[in-house]
Amino acid sequence: MAKRVIVPVANGFEEIEAVTIIDILRRAGLDVVVAGVEGSDVVGSHDIALRCDALIDQLQDADAMVLPGGMPGSRRLRESDAVRGWVTRLHRDGKLLAAICAAPTVLESCGLLEGRRATSHPNHAAEMKRCNYVTDAVVVDGNVITSRGAGTAIEFSAAVVRYLLDDKTADDILTRIQFTSSETSK
Repeated sequence: MAKRVIVPVANGFEEIEAVTIIDILRRAGLDVVVAGVEGSDVVGSHDIALRCDALIDQLQDADAMVLPGGMPGSRRLRESDAVRGWVTRLHRDGKLLAAICAAPTVLESCGLLEGRRATSHPNHAAEMKRCNYVTDAVVVDGNVITSRGAGTAIEFSAAVVRYLLDDKTADDILTRIQFTSSETSK
């Protein structure tokens, strides 16, 4: 059975990040559940609507949670008792937590980045007080993956695939979509 990944979305989510995460993880064969935090239909920060697969409070189990950023979507995720409960439970169980852009502040606010290497969108760096803040595009520290923003969404999603599955699957997807990182195009 495929590993289940919850992607919670709230109004004001960052569309590039959410859709990239959902797309890459589904290409990898993962069971991605787009979970509405404020209802089954949400609207992103650039007025793109998304229909969710389920409501977050209806879900029972998961192997990982991947949080897209965007504002005010990330703030709404941070304020959601259901999201905070899932984040805390998955962390306690040693399962993967991944967040991009402003969403690493959700993990920070739950106290889960203490002493870890992590990153976020530069506009939210000051909120990341308990972690060892770095400016790498994607940061993997144990069962936590963080990333900078929309421009790093493909690399971030590939890191999630590498963690949950393997390098070959991630590399095959990157080859099929003709992804070239900024490192290799110099």
